[in-house]
Amino acid sequence: MKSRLNLSWSNWGFGIEPLAASAARLAKHGVNFIELHGNHYGPDLGYQPKETLKILGDHGVKVAGICGMFSPDNDLSSNRAIQRQAALDYLRRELDFARAVKAGYILVVPGAVGRPQAYDASEFFRSTETLRLVAGDFKKAGVRAAIEPIRAAEVSFCHTIADAQAYIAAVNHPGVQHINGDVYHMQSGESHIGAAILAAGERLTNLHLADSNRCALGDGALDVDTLIMALYCIGYNQPGCYVTPEPLGPGGDPYPAMNGMPDPALLETLVQKTASCFRAREEAVRGM
Repeated sequence: MKSRLNLSWSNWGFGIEPLAASAARLAKHGVNFIELHGNHYGPDLGYQPKETLKILGDHGVKVAGICGMFSPDNDLSSNRAIQRQAALDYLRRELDFARAVKAGYILVVPGAVGRPQAYDASEFFRSTETLRLVAGDFKKAGVRAAIEPIRAAEVSFCHTIADAQAYIAAVNHPGVQHINGDVYHMQSGESHIGAAILAAGERLTNLHLADSNRCALGDGALDVDTLIMALYCIGYNQPGCYVTPEPLGPGGDPYPAMNGMPDPALLETLVQKTASCFRAREEAVRGM
């Protein structure tokens, strides 16, 4: 109980807001880590390492990891080889960036987000075979590949912690060994969030956080205390493990938000409420 949990923030929900504005907001509310939008969709796109480190350093914010973004355009499980190759190229660009900014992990989604209908019965096989091609690159870079289970309304497979563990076993490579949990998706796929966190155990390296309505903590019915207890039970309060709010709001497909200009006042409220609620509940749990 000596160390507290590492609070981060996933910034892709901030849209195309300048990184300096995002970093200043997080620092203001005591959030000292950031999960950067994996926005290297092509050789000319995305954050540049030196500039990124300078901006974050000016605000005392460090990179926790990279939020990998997987759509039908770069789908590890696609039945079109060109899209699987796009996913490999994307991951290699993100790995170069992650290594340069000292990110600890890259979030990997086995199938495209926003495509809940399966292509066919071979998606799982294609996805694991494709990811294995870059598993050695993760190992060489010293970056964790964090497999994220997502609710059935958004992806066609890999919906639970157990599914992610089976996927990792099928990839069967030391470069792919970790899990990115998401409390919002766990509410749909798991019978008990606390039990799911315990089941993930030492594989868990990042946990996306939002209240039951996918809004700021305190705006819904999420049992934050039980979640925090479970994290302490697995020894999650250590370097390399992060709790990362991602309150994207209710609705089916949150991806359009990453390409638009946000409302700064709304983001200010999201960060302030979430950070203060999380720290208050953590202190309450620690004081039990």
